[in-house]
Amino acid sequence: MKNEAMQLKGAHALTAKIVRGSDSYVAEQGSVYRSGVSAESVGSSMLWLGMISLPAGRRTSAHRHQGHETALLMTAGKEIEIWSGAELERCEKVLPGDYLFIPAGVPHVAVNRSAENAEFLGARNDPAANESVVLMPELDDIVP
Repeated sequence: MKNEAMQLKGAHALTAKIVRGSDSYVAEQGSVYRSGVSAESVGSSMLWLGMISLPAGRRTSAHRHQGHETALLMTAGKEIEIWSGAELERCEKVLPGDYLFIPAGVPHVAVNRSAENAEFLGARNDPAANESVVLMPELDDIVP
């Protein structure tokens, strides 16, 4: 075991990395992202972790994440609606403290009808800050 650690240290120095707060940006689907751990910030090869906001009175465009799963924890706000399914036929309420899982390839729309911003801690197995989003404009008019 000690030999393996010494070989790793000599071949490639691995260390923990701290990421200080970063600037936010509006993602293609309309959510506001603030990356923490990503390929760009720490060289992650399998994981993205950051904060995601859905401003009061806003919604995302219909979209799916091609090839990666997303996990979210709602940390602040009132509630949001998450519409999902092939025709966005399922609508569920997400409340602060709820965890949300979005499988790869599942069409979805998030809607914040409240007067408060909704905040999430999010993780996904796509390390890029700008994830693989496929917009689905043909579904946008389904969600009221």
